[in-house]
Amino acid sequence: MTEFDQLQQALFTTARLDREDFELSRPYWKLKSYKKGEFYNEYQNVCKHLGFIVNGVFRIYRADEKTGEEKNMLFYSNGQFVASYKSFINQTACDYYTSSMNDSVILYIHVDNLKKLYQQSHSWERFGRMIAELAYHQVISNTEGFLFKSPEERYLEMLELHPYIFNSVPLYHIASYLGIQAPSLSRIRKRMVSK
Repeated sequence: MTEFDQLQQALFTTARLDREDFELSRPYWKLKSYKKGEFYNEYQNVCKHLGFIVNGVFRIYRADEKTGEEKNMLFYSNGQFVASYKSFINQTACDYYTSSMNDSVILYIHVDNLKKLYQQSHSWERFGRMIAELAYHQVISNTEGFLFKSPEERYLEMLELHPYIFNSVPLYHIASYLGIQAPSLSRIRKRMVSK
């Protein structure tokens, strides 16, 4: 399956875009490879692209200006759309970094081209609404997870959403995402194995 086939399938699944709608967008999508650690979007830059991850893992994080400590907020992996959504939707400076956790490949589209598609097709308008809803859902789910769920429950949810993440992401990044220390993550993993 080619990169464009994967994208077309994802667009059909998320927004029911048919082949004709997909073909409207095809000239606008660009393929890009990222090296491990390369930025998709940097702090204080406006996020201008929506990416579709063909292969790889990206993280959104913030670095404490005084200590340099990084706190991971979200991971995106194969078959998911990636953007610094608040920045992308509002076209304002981003409060976070988005970077590749491993060598990755994405297809991306510029926000201006996406807006052209919104004007050309109700299906693309629906897709835009669904992307905004997805961003909202991710933030609310993360917030609720920290407020109402144990680290073990958040760990299981993360595995469901990103089943291959342990092959690509160091444990300390996963622990940061879960809001725990690495030794606590090791204990959770041991308990999961023994069940």
